[in-house]
Amino acid sequence: MNRVIPGLVLAACWLLILLKGSVAIFALVLVPMLAIGAYEYGRMAFSDESFPFSLYFPLLCLLPLLILFFIPQFGINGGLCLAFLLLAFLTLSRYAEGFDAYGFFSRASLGLLYVGFLGGHLFLLRGLPEGNSWLLILTGITAGSDSGAYYVGRAFGKHKLSSLISPKKTIEGAVGGLLSGVFVSVVLALFLFDTVSWSFLLPVAVFLGIVGICGDLTESVIKRATGTKDSGVLLGGHGGILDRADSILFAAPVLYYLLLVLRTV
Repeated sequence: MNRVIPGLVLAACWLLILLKGSVAIFALVLVPMLAIGAYEYGRMAFSDESFPFSLYFPLLCLLPLLILFFIPQFGINGGLCLAFLLLAFLTLSRYAEGFDAYGFFSRASLGLLYVGFLGGHLFLLRGLPEGNSWLLILTGITAGSDSGAYYVGRAFGKHKLSSLISPKKTIEGAVGGLLSGVFVSVVLALFLFDTVSWSFLLPVAVFLGIVGICGDLTESVIKRATGTKDSGVLLGGHGGILDRADSILFAAPVLYYLLLVLRTV
């Protein structure tokens, strides 16, 4: 129940926001979610002596999204550049004997990309025509893949996917997850769209599932390197925001640019 109840509440809230909420409401929800995710990353990535920075790190990570809101002509790329420059100035201002400036700058830069830049694409995706429907499909693909991988892996998993990064993940589970993600995307597309281009949806669903696995493993690398079990405790048995959003953070920009280039349903 520690995992089931928070998971159901989270899924119901997300579904309600995407089906009934406006773009503005979505933005009001996304900003605190990314701020919490950035704080979680800061707790993992920075040592005790540099932890006070993790209190300000969420503001830096939110810059790409905030610039997109208030100075849209700069876009998310302009916001990322500004955040990167501010981080560079901050690193130089803290430079002192014994301070691992390069390690600090590298870990913080990864956080800017991981949480701030990738996460900002969720808002860009929501702003596309039928963006709420595509976000639902993306959520279905990543959540379906995650659940399918878990249950198929437990039942049939024998061959490790990446034993050094995540010992519990198996190749059988990954394949089962991809298939379940595609199935969920098909079901959702039938309900959400009048017509569906299967030649677009099916390969994209598989590709997004693979990207989602990459996002999941990437967070596992971060947690293993920092000696962290879960990114946070906000979602009870599900861990933190990043533990639930690791796949969708990677997959959202991919879907956004695919839709821009291959705009179709």
